[in-house]
This record gives sequence, structure tokens and C-alpha cells, in this order.
Amino acid sequence: MTIPPSSAHAPPSIAPLTEAQLPDATRIFRTAFGTWLGAPDPENFFADRDYVRGRWQSPHVVALGASVDGRLVGSNFITRWGSVGFFGPLTVEPTLQDRGIARALLAATVAQFETWGVRCAGLFTFAESPKHVSLYQKFGFQPRFLTVVAAAAVPNDAQGTCLRFGGLSTAAQSASLLATRAITESLYPGLDLSAEIETVSALGLGHTVLLEDGDGLAGFAVCHFGQQSEAGADTCLIKFAAVRQDARAVANYRRLLDACFAHAADVGAKTLMAGVNTARREAHAALLARGFQPVVHGVAMHRPDEPGYSRPGVFVLDDWR
Repeated sequence: MTIPPSSAHAPPSIAPLTEAQLPDATRIFRTAFGTWLGAPDPENFFADRDYVRGRWQSPHVVALGASVDGRLVGSNFITRWGSVGFFGPLTVEPTLQDRGIARALLAATVAQFETWGVRCAGLFTFAESPKHVSLYQKFGFQPRFLTVVAAAAVPNDAQGTCLRFGGLSTAAQSASLLATRAITESLYPGLDLSAEIETVSALGLGHTVLLEDGDGLAGFAVCHFGQQSEAGADTCLIKFAAVRQDARAVANYRRLLDACFAHAADVGAKTLMAGVNTARREAHAALLARGFQPVVHGVAMHRPDEPGYSRPGVFVLDDWR
């Protein structure tokens, strides 16, 4: 895309991303990340997954577009999990970077977080990039612990209890959502994944795996699968997972991983992928012990500079990319 020289440095206008802009937003997303990561064909980078339309369709996500002279030049997606919010992917047309477009999107993003009144706002960014870390610091986000995105091969004979949210009756789904909120509330006040769970089911992005024990819901995992989701070809991605914080948390965390492997095998995935912040030391160590190998290292940045739910003793997996 070419922007006329007379308007190349004009301040962008920020507005809700429209459906008509989604193809351009997807192209910019792929080109921006593909260029940054040195992909041989940037415009087809991550062509086997979707980070744009699915988030745009989600009721708990605000999608922003940045335009110059009526042409889309960047976008950002702001997700709310109750009292927790995070943003991304934030992308700008590669030929127009360093011209204030990302800063304009970030100003609107921070304003959205303030409107929501979230207690903890954050993002995942490249740990090795001073440029990115410095930009986000200017808006009050501070780098904390590394987040590891890891993957493991899915055995064909993977076994585990695999109850799915989408297979429940309407009444049972409502009860399950209340139970997931009870788990997340105990980990961080106001943390709520119910909108994420319902959206993944409604849009056909994957399934939410439910783990039960004698006391009810012991844990759950929101999993993406398929090219219309964020997972990628032949991959099952754990978008978020958590277990009840009690004396059986370690055992239930392992059981939940088993259930995710079983679910991944059932949908035909060859790889199971998950993200974990290394501040959750026990969750990180147990993931590696289960055979997961690091694929990507990033850094979690928080506003304000507080742990949120990323602290020792919390068994949570999440992906803020």
C-alpha cells in the first residue's frame, strides 16, 4: 500500500475497526510480523491461523483501526477478562512505522482500559526488542517476568478425562460458567473467562475442556483448534487454563494437561501448545516436566507494575499474544 507523501506524516484517525477493513487488517498483521521475524514471504506469514476476524467478532474484545486519508494503516485488539485486560496484536503497516501510529493506537487502548476499570492491564511483547519495551513503558506498562510459549507432540493414544463445555445442556453450561468464575476469582479478584469460553464455543474456534473431581469443577482449559482460530495448522492451543487453588492443585493441573492432550488427539492435532508466565514457577516447571519445549520467549508487561495472577503457587496457562 502506498500513502501519498503529502499525508504520510498526517496524524492517524482512530476508530472502531469495521468488517470491511478486516482484509486490510489481516494483511497488515501478517506483513508486520512476517517482516519483523524475517519470514521469506511476509504477506503469507501465519496464513494457517487467524488473529483478526475471531477477535473482531468477540463481544469482550474492542478492535481499533488507525487510518490515514481513509486507508487503514494499523490496528489493535483489546481483550477483557473481567478485571484483567490485555491487548494485541498491535500492528502497523511496515512502511509507515515510527510515525506515531502505534502511539495513537496505544493512547486509545489505555483509554479503553480506563473506561473498563480493569485492575490489571498487560501485553506480551518481544523480550529482545528495546524498541517495543520502551514504547510500552511510555504508556505505563512495565516489564515483568518472561512468558514461555511451549509445545509438545500429541501422542495418538493420549488418554484423559475430556468433558467439553459445548456438549453440555444450557443449564449445565450456566452452572459451569459460574464454577469457572469461582476458580478464577480465587486466583485474582474479578478475573473472569466466561465471555472467552462462550465466544470460543459460539464462533467454532475450539472447545473448553472441563475437569471435575469430587468437589465439582476442578479446572478448565479454553482450547483453540483449526485455521479459523489462533492455533495454526495441526495445533491445539491452550488459550487459558486454570485449576482450583487447593491441596489438590498440583495433581489437578497434571490431570488437566492429560485432558488437554486427550482433547488434542481427539480433534486430530499433532501439537499441543501453551503459554506460561515464569513467575508461576510451579506451573512452568510442571509444564516442562510434561514434555513441553519452549518455542517462543516473550516478556509480560503490566500496568500497574504488579503481579496480577502471575505469581508462585498459581497454576494458570495463558496466551496474551
